[in-house]
Amino acid sequence: MACFLVPAALGIITTVARKMFPKRLHIDWLNIMLWGAVIMLAVEHLAHGEITVYPPFLTAGFAEVLPEMFAVGVPMTVFSVIGWIGMVAVSEFLLSEKKIKTSLQIRKTLGYV
Repeated sequence: MACFLVPAALGIITTVARKMFPKRLHIDWLNIMLWGAVIMLAVEHLAHGEITVYPPFLTAGFAEVLPEMFAVGVPMTVFSVIGWIGMVAVSEFLLSEKKIKTSLQIRKTLGYV
């Protein structure tokens, strides 16, 4: 019912503070993943009638909302952050000075050019 609020909270924080992150961390990648999760979950809950477009918005009580936030929202947010960390790590590895420097060199290495 409200599991999308967890990635939304982190998405708001990272979107507002994105200028504080170094470019090499690609915070926009995390924002895209988080906001995609929010949209996906909100549309799914809207389609099942679990949220409405008018107040009080959530059709369940607080007792039902919190367990779902912890059971679905927190793991989705954690796995989004883990995926982002993996993407940044791979990017850093591929673009490090000791390895391949540009996407053109990557394509040449893979035989696409």
